[in-house]
Parts: sequence; C-alpha cells; structure tokens
Amino acid sequence: MSKVYFTDFHTSSRENRTQKLKRLLLTAGIDQINFKNKFVAIKIHFGERGNLAYLRPNYAKAVADVIRDLGGRPILTDCNTLYVGSRKDALEHIETAYENGFTPFSTGCHVLIADGLRGSDEVLVPVDGEYVKEAKIGSAIMAADIVVSLTHFKCHEATGAGGALKNIGMGCGSRAGKMEMHSAGKPYVDPLLCVGCGACRKACAHDAPQLVEKKMHIDHDKCLGCGRCIAACPMDAIIPSNDESLDILNCKMAEYAKAVCQGRPTFHISLAMDISPNCDCYGGNDVAVVPDVGMFASFDPVALDQACCEMVNRQTPMKGGKIEGAEGEPIGAVHPETNWRVQIAHGKKIGLGTDEYELITI
Repeated sequence: MSKVYFTDFHTSSRENRTQKLKRLLLTAGIDQINFKNKFVAIKIHFGERGNLAYLRPNYAKAVADVIRDLGGRPILTDCNTLYVGSRKDALEHIETAYENGFTPFSTGCHVLIADGLRGSDEVLVPVDGEYVKEAKIGSAIMAADIVVSLTHFKCHEATGAGGALKNIGMGCGSRAGKMEMHSAGKPYVDPLLCVGCGACRKACAHDAPQLVEKKMHIDHDKCLGCGRCIAACPMDAIIPSNDESLDILNCKMAEYAKAVCQGRPTFHISLAMDISPNCDCYGGNDVAVVPDVGMFASFDPVALDQACCEMVNRQTPMKGGKIEGAEGEPIGAVHPETNWRVQIAHGKKIGLGTDEYELITI
C-alpha cells in the first residue's frame, strides 16, 4: 500500500491554510528527498486567461518555500498548449501566468515554459509503453533533477478526472507529445486560416507540407505526425486530428506520466478545491460540482489520484452546479462518456504506482 496524506481546509488562529499545506508536505515526507542544490520543476497549471478555478499562487509559494528551505532551486513550469488560447507559445504563456498572479514576486521563483518558445523544445524519452515508445517531453522538465507536481484536482471532459496523472502526463508533453496522446492520425490545414506562408514547410524534415492553390496542404504519405508544423504555424491554421478513443488517450497519458517520473525523485500534491466540471484550460469556469474536499500529498501519483477520486465521489453535488440532484458518482455524472478509472488502472499496470493506499489524515 502507498501512503496518501490528507488534511481538510479548516484552519485555526495558530495555522493558516498555506502553513497547513507546508505541514502536510513535511509530514508526508518530502524532506526525505535530497534537494540540496538541485533544480526542482514544480509542475503546475497556470490557468487560461479568464479562468478563475486554477490554484492561487499562494499555494505555489508555499511549496516553493518548503523546497528552498530544504536547499532546492525551484521553478514553476508547464508546457505550451496544443489548442489555440492564451498559452500556445512561451510569451503568451508567461504573460498569462503573470496575469494570473504567478510572478517571481508573489511566488518567490521564476516561471519557465518547459517546451520553449513554440512548444517544440522536447526530449524523446524511452518509455516502451503499450501505446507510446518514446514520449515527447518538454526539455526543461527533463533537465530538472526533481519533479514536484502541484495539481488542481477537478473533473475533465476527456479524462473524467484531472489529477496528478493528467497534470504530469498531458501537462509535460510538448505540443507534439500532446498531439500523440490525442491522436492516432496526422494534422491537417484549415484553409480558412492558412495564408500560405510556408513556415510549416520550413519546420518539416520530411517535405510533408505542400503549397496547393496558395494554401498549404499536409501530405499524409510523407507526414510522420511529429507535430512540429503545428508549433511553427503563425496563424494557428494547422489542426491536430482528435481521433483517439478517450480510453486510449488515458492510457497514453499514464505512459507519458511514467516517462516524466521514471529514474528520478518525484513528489505529488493535489488540492481538491473549486472542483470545476472542466479543465482549467478553458477561458472560463463553471460552478464547482461538489464542495471543497482538502489537500493531498504522496510519493505515488496513482494512489493520490485514486484517493482524490474516491473522496470527491463521496461528496453531495453542489446546489446550482452542473450535476445538482445527480445520483451515483459525481465524477462519472459530470462526463458520463469518460471513465476516470482507465488512467489509474493503466498507471498501476505499467508500474507507475498502485491504487491501494492508506489514507493518513493530519
């Protein structure tokens, strides 16, 4: 059994919420890791512009403070998004992070976008999974000595639950890596957006983009599906196909999480609060579907997600929320077409962790 440590959000005159989070981390054994002079990637979601459900920067500062006190050199990091939004390149991503409060002045550490300016700075990490042989991970994350995931636990439209595995697996993939998780196919060009500039062709090593009647076209016989053209297009005209089943997406995501975690120390924190029905990648957020639950920490991301899901599923749906009055598991009720158990079962299968845990409340 893995140990998962938990505390609720109640505070006292002697201890506020961020102080309680620090105590949770130390009780869970984060100080067992040798942080001395090590680069520590704190993987977090900075929130899309307009979204207000993401974690407050205060929590990131609390985690960074603990790491610095233990001698580590923390950074806050994430990879660029595959879709068009306010985090699709490093400049917009950092601006969005700052706008949402994640500045060096508020958190005490710098923001570094792990897969570079256009989302194409990646390391091919052998994982030999059932679906993924080489995961495409943001280079800065792979350069770190230690990875700490700080996750806003929520529901998710594609994976059912958005926990530690989602934060690490999907979140650490480069743009090409995200495309691999979402798609078994290859990208295509939206002719209404394409201006025929040829930037995609310059980025392609296989001569797949071709100019046809002043518009670029992807020759799928030549395309290897690496996704570099997506990052190169200045008009966001190259669209990844989204043809994988949700179950396979979950399995690929777990294998990407293994690629990030294997071979080095990792530690995982999840805050089950403002539990929105959809990902923080949306430019807005709906009413929480269940009440706030608490803060969790573990060395095992699979056990952590299992504990979060089970405790969220024991809650009564919020009045006025998307699933008010729903019966059964809240996570399943929010997106019944998804199955949150798949990512956890596959994570266990590939040796990333276990779904059997001891919950230790502090």
